[in-house]
Amino acid sequence: MNQDYIIADSWSIIEDGFEKGLVKSSESLFSIGNGVMGQRANFEEHYSGPSFQGSYIAGVYYPDKTKVGWWKNGYPEHFAKVLNAPNWIGIDVHVNNEALDLNTCKKVENFRRELNMKEGWYKRSFTATLLNDIEVKIIATRFLSLDLDELGAINYQVEVLNSAAKITFSPYLDNGITNTDANWEERFWETLDLKTEEQQGFIISKTLKTEFHACTFMQTEVLLNDKKIEANFEKELQENKVMFSYSVDVEKGDKLVLQKFGGYVTDMNHKRDTLISVAKTVLSKGMAFGFTALLQKQKEAWSKIWEMADISIEGDVKAQQGIRFNIFQLNQTYLGKDERLNIGPKGFTGEKYGGSTYWDTEAYCIPFYMATKDQQVARNLLTYRYNHLEKAIENAEKLGFSNGAALYPMVTMNGEESHNEWEITFEEIHRNGAMVFAIFNYVRYTGDFEYIPEKGLEVMIAVARFWHQRANFSTPKNKFVILGVTGPNEYENNVNNNWYTNYLAKWCIEYCMEMIDKVKDGHREDYDRIIGHTNLTETELLSWKEVSDNMYFPYSEEHDVFLQQDGFLDKEIIPVAKLDKVNRPINQKWSWDRILRSCYIKQADVLQGFYLFEENFNHKTLEKHFDFYEPLTVHESSLSPCVHSIQAAKLGRTKQAYQFYLRTSRLDLDDYNNEVKEGCHITSMAGTWMSIVEGFGGMRIVNDQLSFHPRIPEQWKAYSFKVNFRNQILKIEVASNKTSFLLEGTEPIIILVHGKDTELKPNELVTV
Repeated sequence: MNQDYIIADSWSIIEDGFEKGLVKSSESLFSIGNGVMGQRANFEEHYSGPSFQGSYIAGVYYPDKTKVGWWKNGYPEHFAKVLNAPNWIGIDVHVNNEALDLNTCKKVENFRRELNMKEGWYKRSFTATLLNDIEVKIIATRFLSLDLDELGAINYQVEVLNSAAKITFSPYLDNGITNTDANWEERFWETLDLKTEEQQGFIISKTLKTEFHACTFMQTEVLLNDKKIEANFEKELQENKVMFSYSVDVEKGDKLVLQKFGGYVTDMNHKRDTLISVAKTVLSKGMAFGFTALLQKQKEAWSKIWEMADISIEGDVKAQQGIRFNIFQLNQTYLGKDERLNIGPKGFTGEKYGGSTYWDTEAYCIPFYMATKDQQVARNLLTYRYNHLEKAIENAEKLGFSNGAALYPMVTMNGEESHNEWEITFEEIHRNGAMVFAIFNYVRYTGDFEYIPEKGLEVMIAVARFWHQRANFSTPKNKFVILGVTGPNEYENNVNNNWYTNYLAKWCIEYCMEMIDKVKDGHREDYDRIIGHTNLTETELLSWKEVSDNMYFPYSEEHDVFLQQDGFLDKEIIPVAKLDKVNRPINQKWSWDRILRSCYIKQADVLQGFYLFEENFNHKTLEKHFDFYEPLTVHESSLSPCVHSIQAAKLGRTKQAYQFYLRTSRLDLDDYNNEVKEGCHITSMAGTWMSIVEGFGGMRIVNDQLSFHPRIPEQWKAYSFKVNFRNQILKIEVASNKTSFLLEGTEPIIILVHGKDTELKPNELVTV
């Protein structure tokens, strides 16, 4: 554990005291978003110390030219970057012409930040002694509206504590921004127009190459002791900047407030020639409510989200804070309103990894959104991939595949591959299987089989074609093999016969063939359309079956386990427990050569397969594989602890499951991997939810029924959660000696509890 400065609280993330070395970490942890835009918790006022500036607009990206030392055929030409958007939060503050800058102040006291997750707002307060010896108290509150999702609001209050003074607020919009991770240190935005109108400012800009057009806007007003005033007011237009200045003489103890409303409208949702008029409409709505009423609407909107999504834990504040932080960030990142959008691995908290989506969405996020939202939200996530099918086929063609075979990208914004590390881009092909598993998982949970004939089957056929072509027959083994891959464990590259990849390939082909027969029998019109479009033949299906029936899986007779890949036992097998802590995390301490030669596993690999397909393996087999692989796993991927927590719970090892749960839920809050300053691990946060619901709650779908095997860590008095199962809401509360179920639906259902049928009737509490 590398940090422990976040104060434990059930509903808030709290930092007390100002530490310059923690500024970047806190900028990540206190980030805010509303599904349409988001921002790191940068200071509104100027800060000259180390900071990672970041504001983001969902769906707006830039194709940064790939930077590699040696070009390889098939490389994507661009690495799609999440764009640092124009800055609208900036407010320079001067007191008697002295700048407020926490990096240079004589003294900073009573510094406190709070991210209130229950109500969806961020507040920062402190007292500071400036270089001119004037003492000020600052309280700055801001939020991004869920109701008016193109608008954010700031209430910035200054009180002079030791004298009368002149305070100058200089709110601004700034398009002179860059990306921290730009490959070629290019500017990604071009300023097209700057405008002001009364106390409103606008910057029209466009992204280079992709030509997204955006209007960044603001409107400001000044209040003295809670009353709006007409302050001395100046405007300034610079090359990429619109700035206002308000100067007010105040007495000691007066409270001077700048209220700033700002945000973005883009041509993703509006016509380009209307952006300023649309921005004015957004501002007009926001100003009509005012800061206080808009904040009240924010609280009500978050209350509705928590009504369904909350997981309550009694008796363990750190565990409670961890799960709510994860749920909060997931909802800040994606609310399911727009099927063009997806869940970026850093959300709105940083630029690292680029891209809008990884396979994390399909493997980890869809279960969370299926159970805590309307099923249409999960359907939108599947539709996102369906809409990118032609691009996935193009991606495969670039690598030499044919006949409509599809390879979904590792990282993408628009369906094109935009990841450029060869061992990932070309070799981490297991991502393809996650696309099909997500469809299977969605249909299993929602009962919405219609998605398969409507859209899903075409994706499955294209993926099955890929696996059929990617496998080749090995004469010595008399089996089909898949060579030169990287599995989920990215600390192994260019291996042969990664068990997880081979298993997924076999399963995808078999599931696709099963669904072809089902659609043929029940949806003949769709079947004829799909067969006509794909030109699928019985001969091709037979060749698929030959591959799936004869897939090779590496296995150790000595250990009675499937091997992660060919040659895994050629490594020196030394458990992580014997690895000196000075070597951790190994991805920051060791050379890549040393990592590749070691036995250490970044994240669940074989065990990832056991998680996805656990119904195909018995308890004893899971136990044997868990005991073999977990001691070799360093969990240096955010996606690892949750899978191990779920499996430890299934094995009845509740203490171990609890430790993994804490690691996944507090991965960022406690900065286990020493990297939170780059942004939070948004997609793995869904795994935290799974650790409780599927791990301790033991929720599964068994024979088309909801099934539960509840367990509870000894540190907890009770925990509860809700799931939306086929449009009926079910609340589950687990205590040490009983589990209670309350159905909020309209029709009775039968669920399984520890394998036994239990009938639930609407609004009747059932205790087991």
